[in-house]
Amino acid sequence: MILKIADNIYSPMGFTTAENYAAVKQGRSMLESYPAGTMDLPEAFTASLFHWDEVEMTDGCTPFESIVIQSVGRALAQTTVDVSSDRVLFILSTTKGNVHLLDSRSPRFPEERVLLGEAAATVARHFGFSRTPLVVSNACISGLSAQITAMRLLESGACDIAVVCGADIQSRFIISGFGSFKALSPMECRPFDIERLGLNLGEAAATIIYTRSETQGEKGQWQAVSGAVRNDAFHISGPSPKGEGSYRAIRAAMGDTAPDELAFINVHGTSTMYNDEMESAAIDRAGLLDIPVNSLKGYYGHTMGAAGVLETILSMAAVDDGTILGTRGYEELGVSHKVKLSAQNAPTTKQAFLKLLSGFGGCNAAMGFRRRS
Repeated sequence: MILKIADNIYSPMGFTTAENYAAVKQGRSMLESYPAGTMDLPEAFTASLFHWDEVEMTDGCTPFESIVIQSVGRALAQTTVDVSSDRVLFILSTTKGNVHLLDSRSPRFPEERVLLGEAAATVARHFGFSRTPLVVSNACISGLSAQITAMRLLESGACDIAVVCGADIQSRFIISGFGSFKALSPMECRPFDIERLGLNLGEAAATIIYTRSETQGEKGQWQAVSGAVRNDAFHISGPSPKGEGSYRAIRAAMGDTAPDELAFINVHGTSTMYNDEMESAAIDRAGLLDIPVNSLKGYYGHTMGAAGVLETILSMAAVDDGTILGTRGYEELGVSHKVKLSAQNAPTTKQAFLKLLSGFGGCNAAMGFRRRS
């Protein structure tokens, strides 16, 4: 049995999970409009970015590495984990890591620091992890891919503790890349809404620590029940209209969980025309149209490598609180399959949820989680 023993969310909305959950429950967001010229970009954009004067920087580390260290450190502080043990593994989920160094050509850091493995090794050395860290970088599904990897390694006995951190920060390289796809909304995003115009980008680091246990765990403790990655290889940047990969991932991740056990499905919900339509098709094909659906992108934007971890932790906090979080920005359904969304928070007594992510290259992931009762 794979159980969560600690977590942290470090974002522009707050530096603890509790701060982040309270802000989201209140409907707050850190999405802001940034004028042309920001990061030397030619056009204005909307995003959720750190105020870097509020972030504690670690000596000898980049901004990206510093937010990872802050999140991992806060999660580890909740435990007695000895990171020097060879039974403890650090897994970093990120899509771009230190790519911002290429924007500025910062003289403080050698160019090889842009390599994801170098960033992970820097963080591991800071804490004293003895094992070589593992990097999971699989487009937008990285955060779930990393958790599924942790599950498999724990179940196989390859480690006893897995510290999984997902993180990304924004840069001229990333924002201009999404802009070239015409995927960015100039205003706050509206997941699944008929007026949606595209996504916003965001920054965050989020950490979840798992352990393998031979017992059922304590009442209220969270279990990672199942997970699956499926690639439909439909297109390098566009999802399958039928949601083929997402549907297959959902089917595999549901396992023996009955649909009526689910409090909600926390979807990727980027607010792009094709992603939201595809996810609605996959949910319909999986026979889950009666299950409430929500997206958290209206609060944080798309936090890339952090999204799968951050949104999992928030979903756990919501179930702990007996709440289905509303989808900020949603007003009127704008997809062809009638998924159940609301902008308002709603009560629930159910103790399980399904988390979905999808990404470039046709990759899709789904994970099922259950709270021990």
